Amino acid sequence: MTTEQGSWPQGRWYWIAALGVVLLFGLSSLDLYQHYTIGYGSLAAAFGFTAASGSLALALGLARAISLALAWSRPRLGLGIALTTTAVTAATGEAVSSSEPWPWAVTGVFGYAAILAIAGARGMPRRQLIRWWTAAQVLSVVAYVPGWALATTNFASGIVMALVSAAGVVVGDLLRSRTEARRRLAEQEVISETERGERARLQERARIARELHDVVAHHLSVVVVRADSAPHRLPDVPADVQKEFAEIGEAARASLTEMRRVLRLLRSEEHQELEPQPGLDQLPDLVETARQAGAVVELNAEWLVEIDPAVQLTAYRVVQEALSNAVRHAPGSAVRVEVRRADAHLQVKVRNGPSATPASTGGGGHGLMGMRERVELVDGAVSAGPTPDGGYLVYVAIPVGEEVAGADSRTGR
Repeated sequence: MTTEQGSWPQGRWYWIAALGVVLLFGLSSLDLYQHYTIGYGSLAAAFGFTAASGSLALALGLARAISLALAWSRPRLGLGIALTTTAVTAATGEAVSSSEPWPWAVTGVFGYAAILAIAGARGMPRRQLIRWWTAAQVLSVVAYVPGWALATTNFASGIVMALVSAAGVVVGDLLRSRTEARRRLAEQEVISETERGERARLQERARIARELHDVVAHHLSVVVVRADSAPHRLPDVPADVQKEFAEIGEAARASLTEMRRVLRLLRSEEHQELEPQPGLDQLPDLVETARQAGAVVELNAEWLVEIDPAVQLTAYRVVQEALSNAVRHAPGSAVRVEVRRADAHLQVKVRNGPSATPASTGGGGHGLMGMRERVELVDGAVSAGPTPDGGYLVYVAIPVGEEVAGADSRTGR
């Protein structure tokens, strides 16, 4: 809690603080009235205060009580009022005898020390506490000057004031350190709880990864084995069918490799891939795979070699998903893929024409949702929808900053 935005204590401390304020008011008023001639000092006489000792003592006692009450919410203001009250007491009054402490009354000393302790407990820095302590000592020295004869007999009261208020500074600083230690301990407990939750989450991810591997990898391995063994198990397999089986096996092996990469990502504590991810330089291989599946794909790409790998991976995944949608929803249609840089953005366009054969329509399912989420992670934007000729267009723009050097163009047909 800051020193300027505190609050009155709660619980049992509410009544203790209230009792302290009331006691300080009563004891200060009695102390000033009985042991000091308030209103008879030289400065008081200059202003005409000559017969108001009881009233001024009551007012000064009330001021001290207010300074203590403000210590909880406005400690700086409370300290200022306490110093002002002592200054007014020294200026308008005198001790009834040389045995009385002066200019700090006993109640003033302990009241000021209590405010310093409360201010420190509320969070006032050590340096500020020392400044307020120094200000009180300076006030004592200044108050001694006009009444030096009295000061020489009461010099010990100044030493007592310095020691007691210093004790208030030490207590306040210790309370502040204790509060900070408790706060840091609470923060560490929160961090530990967060770490335990993160550990549990990583363990769950590892479990999911194991289950996915056991299920998906098994079936993909079966596909690879059957595709590779088909020409040997089936008699009189034509050459083109053998080639098709070989391509199916290669595609299954590639899927298995990529799935294992994703599973390693799930297991990774740092949430990062340790192996290189696909980039723009692997688009020709992706397009060639789509062509082998029967798609008619034209690639017009600008190779930007200094683009962030995360952006390149995003562009690769967008093209991959768009090609899959085109093959699935518009079989036989011509697909054009464009990747280039313009206006500080990497622009990706995948456009396919109308389907050459009847097929399911759509393209706005989970694949497009995942595409949007992936692009938004790199602050990009996605637009997708049908074209006037009955085809479909996916357009992505990802910011890449300043002009990228080392670019050339490649076209695949």
